[in-house]
Amino acid sequence: MEGRPRQAVSGTVAGVDERPGALRRVRTPRRPRIWFEILLIGVSYWTYSLIRNAVPEQKAVALRNADWLWDVENRLGIAVEETVNHAVNSVEWLIVGMNYYYATLHFVVTLGVLVWLFRSRPMLYSGARTVLFATTAVALVGYYLFPLAPPRLMSGSLFVDTVLVHGTWGSMASGDLKNMSNQYAAMPSMHIGWSVWSGLTIYALARVPWVRVLALLYPVATLVVIVATANHFWLDAVGGLMCLAFGWTVARLWYGAAAVPWPGHEDGTAALPEQASAEPALAGAPVGAPSGAPAGASAVRGAP
Repeated sequence: MEGRPRQAVSGTVAGVDERPGALRRVRTPRRPRIWFEILLIGVSYWTYSLIRNAVPEQKAVALRNADWLWDVENRLGIAVEETVNHAVNSVEWLIVGMNYYYATLHFVVTLGVLVWLFRSRPMLYSGARTVLFATTAVALVGYYLFPLAPPRLMSGSLFVDTVLVHGTWGSMASGDLKNMSNQYAAMPSMHIGWSVWSGLTIYALARVPWVRVLALLYPVATLVVIVATANHFWLDAVGGLMCLAFGWTVARLWYGAAAVPWPGHEDGTAALPEQASAEPALAGAPVGAPSGAPAGASAVRGAP
């Protein structure tokens, strides 16, 4: 049986949008440029922080929403946050560690995954970054539409603000830094949105078993931390997952499924970084043709 002509690679990922013209160029994953990515991440996070903190701090509404959510959880028998908060708070070294976890890993791990993708999976970087950015963007809508006080700020609650009690700097929402952050933007939880994005991205692409295990444990540990420190209800985590699902959908629709890491993802881009540099010379040339062959030269391989 005769083989079919193989499509030209041209530095793209199989399965992405193949329509011609400017739209195709925009929707085609390419090797990222470090200066552009640093600028984009910096400007995007500055904009996110500006908008998030500019959302009106509707204290009365946020407290009512927190009371309502807490009542719903109690009625459903799923209100475990106070128990977890008090149990972990009784072990000082553990809760202090969680305070620092809450303050640092949220940023360190997320940026670390972006750097890892940039260096080792450049053709998947744009798709993964788009997931993260779309997830964060839609979270801003949640902060505006549903202002929510965290458990530690509920009126008359027995939750412990672990940062204040133990004198650590575990959150910009407590202590001396509280005026720099919107106190009533607990829903959705981007600690969960970003940690699940990080965990699933590493799990999908890593090949070392223990690394993949740690990747899955990271968002689970983050869920325990945000509840134990009374910074979130666990239903805030559900909101974070919904935002992440939106972000993944946007990226897959824009770049195509093959360009967005996901568990079960078949990475066909390992050889693309080297070929991408030769893209101008090979544009239109089929795979299998020598680099100097004219565009349109056939290279049909027989298949057994």
